[in-house]
Amino acid sequence: MVNEVREYLQYFEELGIQNCAAVAMSQPEPRVNAGSVSENRERMPAQMPAKMDAPPFSNKAKPANDQSERVHSPPSFAPAATLKSTAKPSAPAIDNLFGEFLPTPNDSLPESEETFEQIWSDVGDCTRCPLYEGRTNIVHTDGNQQARLMFVGEAPGADEDAQARPFVGRAGQLLTKIIEAIGMKREEVLIGNVNRCRPPGNRAPTPEEATMCKPFLLREIAAARPEVIVVLGNTAMKNLLGTKEGITRARGLFQNYKGVKVMPTFHPAYLLRDPSKKRETWEDLKKVRDYLDNTTPK
Repeated sequence: MVNEVREYLQYFEELGIQNCAAVAMSQPEPRVNAGSVSENRERMPAQMPAKMDAPPFSNKAKPANDQSERVHSPPSFAPAATLKSTAKPSAPAIDNLFGEFLPTPNDSLPESEETFEQIWSDVGDCTRCPLYEGRTNIVHTDGNQQARLMFVGEAPGADEDAQARPFVGRAGQLLTKIIEAIGMKREEVLIGNVNRCRPPGNRAPTPEEATMCKPFLLREIAAARPEVIVVLGNTAMKNLLGTKEGITRARGLFQNYKGVKVMPTFHPAYLLRDPSKKRETWEDLKKVRDYLDNTTPK
């Protein structure tokens, strides 16, 4: 070990570094980036390279006699196991090596122990938006509260307002036929709306009106935890998913709401006005049926 230290000090003195003994005492781990001295090359240890390779990304030409790329390294006198590494620790392993989307806690339904009755109690005799002024009844979500499949429309119509149940008019009767066509019964699914009060003249709810009522629907979804939600029509889709895309382009393609598959399709009331769209709606619902048939119930 003493001879190796002396060799180390002699090497620095030959490079022209003065007071190397003091340097060695004050710097227990010296690091040197000294320029090359051609006459000392024969004294370098055989295992040390005389010249470092240029970086692969370098394209700048160097003069033939330029010594700036030649770096001499002092001989190592410490065992390899005791050398301190200056490299930064490697980053932790990343699961999504292929760029797939990994859900975060905010991308899943919140845990809920609420009952629908508790949620409806919070709705109360609601006066949060102007729609309360023209309603007869508040129309809450109806059906199987543990259903795998849920249907969401925009708001009640006149028949729903009178009976305090969603989708009981002509559009509701057509929805019942659609449900039966995919091999289910109405009482097996969950049916609701973004808004619970009928807008005047059956117009679409305004964004402000939907904002007041939508939180109660989201709480019901968290409580029921359906596997698939079918959103009926443009207004319901935009309110649930927050998308600006229209129903014509979005329909037939599964979307995502906090880990729940969402299938946008046409509203039954629209199908009554344009029966030619029934074929497209049937194709959308067949995808829902096939997904549920091929997925183990949670």
